[in-house]
Amino acid sequence: MIYPYIKSLHLIFVVTWFAGLFYIPRLFIYHIEARQKPSPEREILTDQLKLMTKRLWYIITWPSAILCTLFAVWMLILMPSWLQQPWMHVKLGFVLLLFAYHFKCHQIFKQLQRDEVTYTSKFMRIWNEGATLILFAIVFLVILKSAFNWIYGVIGIVVLGILLMLGIRLYKRIRDKNPNA
Repeated sequence: MIYPYIKSLHLIFVVTWFAGLFYIPRLFIYHIEARQKPSPEREILTDQLKLMTKRLWYIITWPSAILCTLFAVWMLILMPSWLQQPWMHVKLGFVLLLFAYHFKCHQIFKQLQRDEVTYTSKFMRIWNEGATLILFAIVFLVILKSAFNWIYGVIGIVVLGILLMLGIRLYKRIRDKNPNA
């Protein structure tokens, strides 16, 4: 009886966690690019972007990740047979990859808060697509519940990744011609 409520809460926090993971690299890009602006614009922008990323990271993204995980564990307690299904093993592998992505974003966040810029905005544009690829993999696994077709899934993720990279390159060309695009 309680399962649909737990699943609903899990999905709500999946959405908000991913919202944070989609937006934080964009803020990283703006922060990195703001460092190239002349003073005082640079200081004004970086201070504002530090505040925005701090609020996003600690008020939305981290709490969502924790609550999403708690409700997922609760669902697995209610449905322990899922842990015997191959699709769930693959899904949990992608969830571990998602946490690795999250922790790397946390590391980048901390560096930018200390005004340490170790990545280019181009790298961050590519990095920004990581969460998208993981989301596609997890959603297809959960909906199709098939680990058998994981080869097709991997091929699909690779094709999606290639399309995203081509999109990034196209957008860069457009942006180079028109910086306000």
